[in-house]
Amino acid sequence: MKLTIGCDHGGRRLKDAIVAHLTKQHIQVADIGTYSDDSVDFPSYAEEVAHQVISGEADLGILCCGTGIGMSIAANKVVGIRAAVVSDCFSAQATREHNDSNILCLGERVVGEGLALRIVDTWLGATFGGERHERRLQMITELEQKNEM
Repeated sequence: MKLTIGCDHGGRRLKDAIVAHLTKQHIQVADIGTYSDDSVDFPSYAEEVAHQVISGEADLGILCCGTGIGMSIAANKVVGIRAAVVSDCFSAQATREHNDSNILCLGERVVGEGLALRIVDTWLGATFGGERHERRLQMITELEQKNEM
């Protein structure tokens, strides 16, 4: 499995902790930054992670910012992305099993590091349930196609 991860200045510390955690598990992680606490614009990082996931350069993506919300909004603008803001393990599992989410968004100011690492492990350990959920994903795809400009 190959992951790509990105953040803005509000999620840099959490991103660094996640990269270290995944690296210890021998999971391949492409860290696209940011690498400092200097203010940056989160949509650029969300777009890069989303494009790496859609292109197949990465299997899944993780985005961190202050709340996770801005990153999810930006990433979900890329057709085919299903980015979910998660702050608990139940939702992490459900978003993979039911929604086949392909990007996990976390908020450094919302979720502590210990819980965030458990959320990441739960999300990565869950798999899409298919069947009845597949129909709903198709409906989401149709919404994307219907509303493209």
